[in-house]
Amino acid sequence: MRLFEFIVQGGSIMYFLVLMNVVGMSIMFWRGYVLYEFKKNLQSHTESIIQILHKIGLSKTGSQSLPVVKDTISSEVHKLEVGLNTIKIIATIAPLLGLLGTVVGILSAFQVIAQEGLSNPAAFADGISLALITTVGGLVVAIPHYIAYNYIVGFLDDTEISLENKILPIFFGN
Repeated sequence: MRLFEFIVQGGSIMYFLVLMNVVGMSIMFWRGYVLYEFKKNLQSHTESIIQILHKIGLSKTGSQSLPVVKDTISSEVHKLEVGLNTIKIIATIAPLLGLLGTVVGILSAFQVIAQEGLSNPAAFADGISLALITTVGGLVVAIPHYIAYNYIVGFLDDTEISLENKILPIFFGN
């Protein structure tokens, strides 16, 4: 069976899962490119953050300015998190939509049994097929989104630590 036939057989839930997958994958590739560019230009971003800190009047001072430095770094890293919640939502909702499709398919199968009995196994199989296809569809959408979300969060945590390791010694010494 071809992919398009699976999608058509899965019905409206599969169409929605495909739409979510297209949106999520687009965001993942966009974020991947942005993060790659950020890492490639990490030194210039470090210098930019240092300039921001100097503009707000921060120079080599005591520990009372440590929260200001960390907040500034955190706010710069936070700008890289755009779209991350959408990826997380897709990773969370896709299996639930697959489960919804499962329930709808099983319900359809039982309705066929109630109306026709077990004399027509092909009609019964359509409901079961819908149930299995949407379950698979939900998992196929959720798994890469879940992996990408966790990878991006880890990358952002590492980036924030790297920026702190470069900037804090400038203001507070080694």
